[in-house]
Amino acid sequence: MEKRVILDDKAIDRTLTRIAHEILENNKGTADLALLGIRTRGVYLANRIQQKIEKIEGVIVPTGVLDVTAYRDDIDDRHAVEVTAYEIQADLNNKHVVIVDDVLYTGRTVRASLDAILDQVRPKRISLATLVDRGHRELPIRADFIGKNIPTALTEEIVVMLDEVDEKTQVYIK
Repeated sequence: MEKRVILDDKAIDRTLTRIAHEILENNKGTADLALLGIRTRGVYLANRIQQKIEKIEGVIVPTGVLDVTAYRDDIDDRHAVEVTAYEIQADLNNKHVVIVDDVLYTGRTVRASLDAILDQVRPKRISLATLVDRGHRELPIRADFIGKNIPTALTEEIVVMLDEVDEKTQVYIK
């Protein structure tokens, strides 16, 4: 199957810079802001956004890892999975938490993320940043910060590659 590159490394970098600016504008700065990247690629995207915010504002925003494994609705015995939902060196109570993911598709991973966070803390606000929104939602979930909307057919796949995992940075559709 033929692959079509949608975003190359430079386009992804520009997109993450824009998302960082949008987050800062929406939050009116870095006060009470925290980023949680959904494992795996969302973690690296959250780290890249954190670095961009640091360049812009000179402030290191608390950034952590969100693992939604125990909260997914496609696991038969969810209670058998014991895992700490997130790792971050900050108290998320009364904070603006931005969930970062690579691709927003059905919305089920985001729903699991909300459950994982709200099971532990009471943030002031939760927002969602995604590199790619491909549509086909099964739940009433939308992203607050979107890198690129890429309408797709159900038979197509969006692949996000990042240097940290794949030794190449690009988004393609196949």
